[in-house]
Amino acid sequence: MEEEPTKGQPRSRSAAHDERVTARIGLWLAISFGLCFATGLLSHLIQHPPSWFTWPSRPVWLYRVTQGTHVISGIASIPLLLAKLWSVYPKLFERPVVRSVPHAVERLSILVLSASVFFELTTGLLNVAQNYPWNFYFPTVHYAVAWIAVGSLLVHIAVKLPVVRRALERTTDRKPEPKTTSGLSRRGFLRTTLLSTGAAVLATAGATVPWLRDVSVLSWRSDNGPQGVPVNRTAAAAGVLTSARDPEWRLEVVTSAATRSFTLAELRALPQTTAELPIACVEGWSANATWTGVALPDLLRATGAAPGVTVKVTSLENRGLYSRSTVPGEHTADPLTLLALDLNGGELDLDHGYPCRIIAPNRPGVLQTKWVRRLEVVA
Repeated sequence: MEEEPTKGQPRSRSAAHDERVTARIGLWLAISFGLCFATGLLSHLIQHPPSWFTWPSRPVWLYRVTQGTHVISGIASIPLLLAKLWSVYPKLFERPVVRSVPHAVERLSILVLSASVFFELTTGLLNVAQNYPWNFYFPTVHYAVAWIAVGSLLVHIAVKLPVVRRALERTTDRKPEPKTTSGLSRRGFLRTTLLSTGAAVLATAGATVPWLRDVSVLSWRSDNGPQGVPVNRTAAAAGVLTSARDPEWRLEVVTSAATRSFTLAELRALPQTTAELPIACVEGWSANATWTGVALPDLLRATGAAPGVTVKVTSLENRGLYSRSTVPGEHTADPLTLLALDLNGGELDLDHGYPCRIIAPNRPGVLQTKWVRRLEVVA
């Protein structure tokens, strides 16, 4: 027998508005957005580590996977969110607007959840495209709103859990679906949602999954850029076109005992290490590359410092949030952490950090400081 609509709610016989459809899509959305939140939180901790947090240097591809998962799960959440909102929109017109305290909490949680998740996914997608039509600092606001979204999601789940459990139990019912006056069947709507989500992922995942690049028609910056590696911030944008080419450039290495400077020729005269390492950006793209330069442990030993200390890195770039970075002891002890001089068999392009840059395994691209002028041992 067909269910009666809630009192005051417009009658809709579309299967897309069935609570079983809403529950199933809601479950998928909770998984995808939860995965997006967890991996985004991990990226935040890597970039702004509290005292208790450590991040390993191996395996070298781990950050590439976690950040790629963050972006892909966020993209997957967009069609799921749209399908979820479509499935519940008739409830927006229920009367009375508030029937009880639990009902008021439910409606408020839906409002906050929808607004915060929509904000997160929209701004995240624009960040991937490096399009910032706002005045606020994206990482801080994105991080704060993520907690609001997750908090409202947990409240919403707590309020709706009995309905969700009932609806999911009913999905095991194999009886023929009741006929509807229009639209897809429940299973048809769910299949369409899954296909749309899969298409969105397939069209973009090539940015971080190399073997999908030929079919990911909307992937971004996967292998574009000088020397086959994408560039987020150019030398011109960083204002280092003159200072990076200055023949008087010297790398300063500051230890507790002394300060030593190196010319580019002196750095090339030191033992060179070649490593194949991915560079992975917070926007989700990543690329494999072959880097050659001085292993940071070797450089530290040459200046009288022991590998495993914390090192502050300063760029020739005078402004910019990422003109400085800190390389923790886990990475300064790793022989694959390089002060890179060459990329893919050739001298570093100016946009890739000439005369030298940091490239460390399993680190976000924003922390792989370019146009390095100073290394300072701090611990």
